[in-house]
Amino acid sequence: MMDIEVEATIDNVVSFAGQPSEVSEQLQGLKNGRVVAIAIEDISQRENDALENMLLGAARLFKQTTSEQLAEQMSLLARAFAPKEPPTPVMLKEAEMMARAQKAVFAASDWLTAAQVATLAGFSDSNLSAQPSKWRRESNIFTVRLDGTEYFPGYGLDRDHGYRPLKSLKKIVDLFKGHKEGWGLAYWFASNNSFLGGKRPLELLKTAPEQVFAAAQDELEGIVHA
Repeated sequence: MMDIEVEATIDNVVSFAGQPSEVSEQLQGLKNGRVVAIAIEDISQRENDALENMLLGAARLFKQTTSEQLAEQMSLLARAFAPKEPPTPVMLKEAEMMARAQKAVFAASDWLTAAQVATLAGFSDSNLSAQPSKWRRESNIFTVRLDGTEYFPGYGLDRDHGYRPLKSLKKIVDLFKGHKEGWGLAYWFASNNSFLGGKRPLELLKTAPEQVFAAAQDELEGIVHA
């Protein structure tokens, strides 16, 4: 049977190691304090000693922590796990409006992932997203992100020329840079435009690019003057 081991340490922290019955007898001699017991079956003496030393070190550190430090740590934990403030009615309304707008944008045209664009364009399977991502970085096309996925506008690709970005799109992306990007561009292309006689810019981007660019200039002037 394993001999009982008792080690007294600073701040009245004591560790016991041995068989349950042996440790139980030693615990009976304690008059004050609290006890935290951990029982592990099929553990070697070496593993037992290592675990005991680790827990004893943690107990020492805990005892040396001031009450102010402990209170601060508990406060941080409480704030981390406390329920957040419920959203205000205005926030809920804005979220609802945004969700509707995003849904309308996706309903207005096809939106493709980088892999889908690469497949249509006939790129290698080794890295399907590389070239479409390069197009985005060079402002040849824009993207929106929804639920962690990046999407490319189908109307921005020229089906007659290997699904490359329309040259007219880059001019508009560059024009709006710093004013409209991502979803801002998506909303504009999908909205009825009075400058275009009520039509949406995405409908005329390929067939009447000069008119769409003029509408973008008119939109930008309104933004700047506002």
